[in-house]
Amino acid sequence: MKSYCIKTNNEKIIEYLLNKISNINFPNIYYCKKTFKLYDNVILHYLDNDVDKFKNIVSTLIIDSIINFYQEKIFRRIINVNYFYFDDFERNIIFENCIEFFKQEKSEITETLFDEIKKYIEYNRNIVLEGVANFRVKEYVKILDNIVDMAVNKYIIEKEYKEFINLLKIYVNSSGAKTDIMHLIYINGESILLDKEKNIVQVESNINNARYLSDISFSSNDIALNTLLNLLPKKLKIHVINKEDEFINTLKLIFDNRVEICTDCNICKTYKMINNVKISK
Repeated sequence: MKSYCIKTNNEKIIEYLLNKISNINFPNIYYCKKTFKLYDNVILHYLDNDVDKFKNIVSTLIIDSIINFYQEKIFRRIINVNYFYFDDFERNIIFENCIEFFKQEKSEITETLFDEIKKYIEYNRNIVLEGVANFRVKEYVKILDNIVDMAVNKYIIEKEYKEFINLLKIYVNSSGAKTDIMHLIYINGESILLDKEKNIVQVESNINNARYLSDISFSSNDIALNTLLNLLPKKLKIHVINKEDEFINTLKLIFDNRVEICTDCNICKTYKMINNVKISK
C-alpha cells in the first residue's frame, strides 16, 4: 500500500481536492478527509501495483492546487516586492500580463512543476500545500519571476507607445492641414503614398528631416508615417489590400477622424490585381 496525506487549512482547496479525486478513473484508490490538530487532511491510499501512475496522479493533484490557489499570490508577492514603485493600477496591469504570459507557456511551466513535485513526493508522504508552494518548487517560482519581468517590460513598452501616440496626436490636432487628401496603399505590410492626384509621393527627400522615426533602419512604414506627419493631410484614405495590422491601428490612433479605410475602390482593385490578391465581391 502507498499512501499520501495532503494538508491545508483552506476549505476551498479541500473541496477542490475531494472533487478532483472523486472523478479519477483509476482503480484501488481510497481516500478520506481527516481533521487533526493543525490541518485538514486529504488522505489517499493505493492498493495495487502501478505505484508510479499513482504518484503521477498525486503530483497532478498538487500541481493543480498550486496553480489554482497559490500561483496568483506568488505573482502578486513578486510584483509587490520587486516592483513596489508602481502604483496599484499599474501593478494590476502587470499582474494581468502575467496571467496572459502564463497561459502561453502553461504546458512548459506545468512540466517543470511536475518534475519538482514528483521528486518531492518520492521522499515526502505528508505534503503541506502552502509550504510546498512557497518553499519547495524553486524552479517553478523562478519561471514565475521571469514571467513577472516579461510582464513589466510589456507594460513599459505599451505605456511608452501610448505616450508616443498621444504626443503625435496632439501635434496633428494642433497643426493645420497642409494638403487636402493623401492615399496610403497598404499591402503585405508595406506602405505606398499617393497624393491627391494619385501620383506616388517621393519620400526620399524627407529622410534627412525624419524627426518622428523611431529607428535608424527606415522601413516604408516609418517613412510613410514621417511623410504624413510632415504633410498633415486633412483626410487620409487608407487602401487596405491584404489586412489591417498594428501599423494601420497606429495611423488610426494618430490621425483619428481624418482616416478613412477603403478596401474595394478602383485603387484597391488595381493593386489587388497587380499583386494577385482575391478581389472581394
